[in-house]
Amino acid sequence: MNETPEPRTRLRTIVVFSLLVALLGVVVVFAYFATFSRPVTTIILIRHAEKKIEPNNSDPDLTPEGEARAQEIARMFSVTNINAIYATHLKRTQQTVKPLSDRTGVPITILNANQTDELIRRLQAEHRGQTVFVAGHNNTVPAVVSALSGENFPTIPESEYDNMFIVTVYRFGKAKVVKIKYGAGSTQGVGSATMIPMKNSK
Repeated sequence: MNETPEPRTRLRTIVVFSLLVALLGVVVVFAYFATFSRPVTTIILIRHAEKKIEPNNSDPDLTPEGEARAQEIARMFSVTNINAIYATHLKRTQQTVKPLSDRTGVPITILNANQTDELIRRLQAEHRGQTVFVAGHNNTVPAVVSALSGENFPTIPESEYDNMFIVTVYRFGKAKVVKIKYGAGSTQGVGSATMIPMKNSK
């Protein structure tokens, strides 16, 4: 009459322990995917604003329309948590993001226009979890977007200055790209200006 039901007690202990282990596993898996499914990097890319058409000048300044577009960029993103700003060694890209840099206090990191691979490396390795603004050229911007997303984006037409690409890079899976128009519509370059050879970054 005083026998202890050891098998039943042992079975109950095993069941309870197994349930606790399973619950812990579910919590760990949920926490893992909740962390790693979040977008970790947002990269905003634009071609520089309207430039002066000067056949004998490979490094022209912005036009008044370009300066107005640069101010519009600053207005749009001055309250955004921008962590880094990139431009090329050419004045038109630096002038495009200077108002944004002035308003946010984020310095402009300058790379040569032909250092597209280096820019991509930095975006992927040094800016995870950040928001980065990039001013490039009609050929470098789609090249960067294509590399980040795995999609094929063509060269931006010489007459267009109002394209913006917002790339959300996830920790796993493909990046998502949203292409929008911003600011005033651009028609610069329609006509004779479109005949300028596109050997260099525009």
